[in-house]
This record gives sequence, C-alpha cells and structure tokens, in this order.
Amino acid sequence: MINLAEIFFSIQGESSFAGLPCIFIRFAGCNLRCNYCDTKFAYETEFTMEISGIMKIIREYSPVKLVEITGGEPLLQSEIYDLISALSKENYLILLETNGSLYLGKIPPEVIKIVDVKCPGSGEGDSFLLENLRFLNFDDELKFVIADYKDYEWAKDFIEKNKLKMKNILFSAVFEKLPPQKLGEWILQDKLPVRLQLQLQKYIWNPKKRGV
Repeated sequence: MINLAEIFFSIQGESSFAGLPCIFIRFAGCNLRCNYCDTKFAYETEFTMEISGIMKIIREYSPVKLVEITGGEPLLQSEIYDLISALSKENYLILLETNGSLYLGKIPPEVIKIVDVKCPGSGEGDSFLLENLRFLNFDDELKFVIADYKDYEWAKDFIEKNKLKMKNILFSAVFEKLPPQKLGEWILQDKLPVRLQLQLQKYIWNPKKRGV
C-alpha cells in the first residue's frame, strides 16, 4: 500500500514539461520542512492505495502518457520502485520530483528526475545529498527555488563549484516573495544558462487551489 495525498489530472506547471497535460500522483510524507512549502497538506496521509488501484485511476486519463510522481517526498516509500515498474510496463513517461536529500542511485534510467537543491532561504539549505550529482543524467532536471539575492548567489556558486552541465537547470522564484521579473533580471545580468521557471498552476488557477 502507498500512502497518498492526492491523484489528479492537470496542466504541468513546472519543469521543461510545463504546459502539457499531466497525471500527478502525490505521495504523502516529507522529511523536510521548507518554510515556503505550498503542499503542507501532503505531510499527512489522506488515503492509501495498492499500485493496481493507482494504475486503474490513471488509465482513465488515456491517451495522456505523461505522469509525475511527487510529494511530499516520494522516495520515503520503498513501494515507489514497484509503481515505477508498473508505469514503465505501460509506456508512461515518468517524471519524479524529489527534494534531493535522499539517495537517487536506485532510480531506473528511464525516469526523468526533477531534483531540488534547497537554497538557504528554504530553511533546509544543508539537506542536499551531494552524492546524488553522480546519478543525474543529461535529461534530468535540477531545480533551485530562490527566495532572495542571497539564494541566487548561493545557487550560482553551487552550479559553478560542481561544474554542472545538464540540459535543464531551473531557477524558480518563491511565489509572492521574490518577483519573477527580478530573478529574470539577475539571470540576464549574469548570462546564466538556466531556465526561469514559473509555477503556471498558480497563475492559471487560484494559488491555494488543490488538485491542479
């Protein structure tokens, strides 16, 4: 059984897949407590379900084959690997959003990992497991959520120090704290090879609305 917070179908709001219809499987439980977290409801389990039940629900959204496993923190539950296997057998394109603090070495290569590197402004700036950089493929995505200029400088230094050469490095402004245009100006000023990311779901729907 998997502990879940919600399963829903919406427009992908983040990552390089932003704008595409996507099925979301939100695992419950998280080992971090970021001070800007917008999914605190996922700290606790709302329902449990067998993998067969999850698969039955997501098949209802056929022919969409893009699915994201998110949280909370999905890697806290070992059942995630059986879910990934079930999704792969039915040819889903799988995105995994994870907070970067847990071991990524067991994730199958067909999964596109969207990995957070928590900046100091999150309150969890020491949580990233540096060993995980070894397990990032070119198509995986690394995300920095930026609260202020100090976070921006910290993220820039992290990229330079670790010589990151990934296709997609994402910079996202903390919603209603750092204006995205300000973050865009900093990126342009330094000519950084990163993607400015907006949380589209918060502009399309009410920012507090769930299931989107």
